Amino acid sequence: MAADDSGCCAAAAALADNRGVPTPFGTADVAPLGRHARVVLADDDVLLREGLASLLDRSGFEVVGQAGNSTELLALARSARPELAIIDIRMPPEHATEGLQAARVIREELPGTAIIVLSAHVEVEEAMDLLAGGERTGYLLKSRITDVAEFLETVGRITAGASVVDPSLVQELVKARRRRDPLDVLSPREREVLALMAEGASNAGIAHRIFVTEGTVEKHVRSILTKLDLPESETQHRRVLAVLRFLEAR
Repeated sequence: MAADDSGCCAAAAALADNRGVPTPFGTADVAPLGRHARVVLADDDVLLREGLASLLDRSGFEVVGQAGNSTELLALARSARPELAIIDIRMPPEHATEGLQAARVIREELPGTAIIVLSAHVEVEEAMDLLAGGERTGYLLKSRITDVAEFLETVGRITAGASVVDPSLVQELVKARRRRDPLDVLSPREREVLALMAEGASNAGIAHRIFVTEGTVEKHVRSILTKLDLPESETQHRRVLAVLRFLEAR
């Protein structure tokens, strides 16, 4: 984890503030199947790592080891064979995706080990690569740790077999999907016109349906073809190609 990750320091401080202080949810709120799970922690931020270890110990988990880099993590996982590994995506020496790479190795060598990756920022590609692995997997932002009750509940669920995605990641995935939508360049009215084109309506028919002049519809159609980057062609009908784009995007 990079040294300037202020969100991580806040998370660590929140954990430290909770050490030895009874929490309103107690330990009974941890999912039963997550209790007593053997856990390894990997993060180069010692304060955050120790805070997590203390929190998990007090909540019924058994922290069997800690690591500050991916090499230490893999050695620890192979020897301790934990039921859960909580791993920072970015660790030494490059602070790139060393943690994620180690998580892949653990998933391959110890498929029964649940994996939670922590990140200071939303990293869609890295998260999707891990989540494609299936159950007993989680991706959480480090800022989420400050909600201790929610974090413990999530850890219990993942250890018990669930897969959990941070809500911030879900939002980014939705945004990414929208960015890939070829129709995003169209205005609402142009989308409406294109939908009627897909139904087979002529310009006159579209004008009648949306209560505008036929000339206005022709302007919308020209704009649609331009925005969808459908140039003039002697062999392909641009109107048909626009309809195909519409149908593919649905």
